[in-house]
Amino acid sequence: MNILLLHGINLNMFGKRDPGQYGTLTLDEINARVAALGGELGARVDAFQTNSEGALCERIHQAHRDAVDAVLINAGAWTHYSYGIRDALAILACPIVELHMSNIHAREAFRQVSVFADIVRGQICGFGVDSYLLALRAAVSAVQAARP
Repeated sequence: MNILLLHGINLNMFGKRDPGQYGTLTLDEINARVAALGGELGARVDAFQTNSEGALCERIHQAHRDAVDAVLINAGAWTHYSYGIRDALAILACPIVELHMSNIHAREAFRQVSVFADIVRGQICGFGVDSYLLALRAAVSAVQAARP
């Protein structure tokens, strides 16, 4: 099972940016935890981070060409306004799980809106790094349920 983990804008600053909101783990440490759990669940997780919206769309297009089994996405601030990323995600036929370390529904009004919400399988937020692990479990479960 091949799963793509997408990290959006500013998420390369995990561990430095607002530790009260996002914790002290770095992006590399988060990726390592997700990869380790993926191994336990029989999934290979390929992580990608960019601060370029176009690069994220290109990586989503590549995921379509590669026929990945599922996509996990924490798009950061793009979650709230990027119709370009939304449209790229809508091309995918696999399960997509949106995730956020903070509870976006308990934050500023603009952060409470996800332009991806109507096309993703589900959303997990508010559990810090565990949001990533829960999202991976949800994606693996969705892929397994779809297989004969």
